[in-house]
Order: sequence, then C-alpha cells, then structure tokens
Amino acid sequence: MGHGESAVYTHGHHESVLRSHRWRTAGNSAAYLVGELRPGMSVLDVGCGPGTITADLAELVGPGGRVTAVDASPEVVERARAYAAERGLTAVEFAAADVHALDFPDGSFDVVHAHQVLQHVGDPVRALGEMRRVCRPGGIVAARDADYAAMTWHPAAPGLDEWLDLYRRVARANGGEPDAGRRLHAWARRAGFTEVASSATAWCFAAPEEVSWWSELWAERTTASGYADLAVRGAHATRAELAAAAAAWRAWGADPDAWFSVLHGEVLCRA
Repeated sequence: MGHGESAVYTHGHHESVLRSHRWRTAGNSAAYLVGELRPGMSVLDVGCGPGTITADLAELVGPGGRVTAVDASPEVVERARAYAAERGLTAVEFAAADVHALDFPDGSFDVVHAHQVLQHVGDPVRALGEMRRVCRPGGIVAARDADYAAMTWHPAAPGLDEWLDLYRRVARANGGEPDAGRRLHAWARRAGFTEVASSATAWCFAAPEEVSWWSELWAERTTASGYADLAVRGAHATRAELAAAAAAWRAWGADPDAWFSVLHGEVLCRA
C-alpha cells in the first residue's frame, strides 16, 4: 500500500476494544481455517489479542500440537497468556512481535494465522511475505479481515454514515487500510503466493442482546479508546463530533429493527 511500516493500531487497547476481541472464537472468526487443522500441527497466531481464538486453535491441534501466539502489545500478550492458563492449555507460547519482522526461522510452522491484523499494518504485503517465510513449504497461511466500506445496517442512520466515513479516514491516516477484506487476495498474490483460496463470510448482529452489545462497544470506542485520541489529535473530529457519533450508535442500537452485518474477506494460501 506504500504506507511503509509505521502504522498505528487504530483501536488501541481500551476495555471496549478488548471486550469485542474476547467475543471472537475459532467458530465465529476462523471457520474457513478450522477444516485444515489436524492434531499435532504447529500454529503461529499473529496479532493474537486477548487469546480467545488462540486458545481454540490450541484445542483443535490437540495435546500433540503447539501454538505460538504473538502480538505487538506486550500488555495484551500478558492477558492472552493468563487466558490460556485459565483454559488449562499448556502447549501455547506467547511473545511480543512485529509481523513485518517475525523472530522465527524459515519454515517454523505448519499454519500461520492472522485475524483482523493486515488492515492495521503499514505494509500488508511484506507482512504476508513474513508469514509465508515462517510457514513450512506446503503449509498454510490464513488471513481474515473486515471490510469497513462493505459494512451495512438497518435502519438508515446518517450518524453511522458519518461515523464510518470518519473511521476510514482515521485508519488511513494511521497507515492502515480499513477496506482490507477485499484486498487480501491481491495482497497474497503480491506476496508471492500462487495458490490462494479466497472466501467471504459475515458477522451479523440482530438479536436485541447482540445489537445492544455491538452498538455500546462502538459508542465507547468512539469516545474513550485510543481511536478517539487519534481522531482528535489528527484533527479528523472534535470531541463533540465523537460524542455525536456515539449518540448515533446508541440511538440506532435502541431501535427494535436494528440489524448490522460486517463482511470479511478470507484467504487460505499454500506456502
């Protein structure tokens, strides 16, 4: 994307962000990969966040397998380590790492996985190249990212249109690509993969408790997370405009007809 590597993680690590990340499981966020996993495999989970997907992957590769989980934030790595311990998982290792320069030898893993990572990095093609390097020949590199421009909801809410426009501007100013889902296939080809299986799946929030959870966490993110600070510091929005966006989220979330879908692009690449 020509951004270099100096991307800033747009969301930060506010509780509202981690609450969202803890909801993620292999079932709702990595189903496209699950069928490829076998007991005894070695897996690298890049950008592991609080470790919920990591823990599921560890269970799927069984006691004979091993999972190494890395994240750019040492604080988040510690949370993931504690979560794996709560789950009683012993074959999981954790470390802080930069996906542009992974500190592992060539061919170290059978599977290299990244969920919602490539949208936030400065050079996603280089990141995929590193993921390919540390994957054994014939192994799998898997990536899944949301596509913000493809998010859709009902009923219409001009305040959410404004929120989405703002979010995409802030993410790009930070060096990321918020519409990453549609680009994964092209990025993988540019990274040198010749076998790329592409797919798309969506999260959907429509039950009252789902809508309430989704709208409230975005209302909080918009005013209280690292994203809010970046939006103000970069002169993309005032605090009052962020408060208006949060109010729009809450008003939408209070509508009994509320429905929201998040499209994701996915790639399974043969190393």
